Amino acid sequence: MDDYPTRVPDGLSRRAQYFASIHGLRLESLGAEQYRGDWSERGIPEAVVDRVVAFEERWGGVVLPPAPTYNGGPARFCPDTPERAPAGGWWFWAGDQRAAVPYSFMIGPRGEFGLGTSRWVPLHASVDGWVESVALTHHAAMWAKQITKVAGDDVDALELGSYEPVPEVEGLADQWWRGTDSLIAVHTGQAEFFSRPDYRTAVIYSGLDHWGLHG
Repeated sequence: MDDYPTRVPDGLSRRAQYFASIHGLRLESLGAEQYRGDWSERGIPEAVVDRVVAFEERWGGVVLPPAPTYNGGPARFCPDTPERAPAGGWWFWAGDQRAAVPYSFMIGPRGEFGLGTSRWVPLHASVDGWVESVALTHHAAMWAKQITKVAGDDVDALELGSYEPVPEVEGLADQWWRGTDSLIAVHTGQAEFFSRPDYRTAVIYSGLDHWGLHG
């Protein structure tokens, strides 16, 4: 990745690497390793501290353009002190919110990226999946000939039988689907978090050629 202005992790799709390196920044982060001793004294398991340090080494300080959902997503990836998660295990803060929202962006006990307070809704199986989703949003919006948004029960009416999931986004509450000439992003995270089915949304990016679908 030395050819790009911003250093981003390996292992992403070419699309996401380009997006994060060209349109993102990498600033300073917490420096989690310096807190290892203090956290261990407070009863935080060593393996959990290792997870925070690994997350910071991979993503700490990275700033991406705003996502179109969740009021833009994290402003910057920067972890904080691990805490016990409501459903068991340990989670930690993924970074600052861009706007006042009633949830935090968290990294879950199994590395998931999601929404958390007293509730936990994992959106993607990893933070890489979230980054892939944001990159794909910007890519699809640039190349689509038409963009259509539906909400609530209209999301259930979408016929996805001929579509296949986009694997790199590692979708959980949120998922992307690829068809012959369109991409569909389905977002159910806020609907699950607030127990409001009418908050479900889907965005259909249609009129895509091969590059638009896969580039």
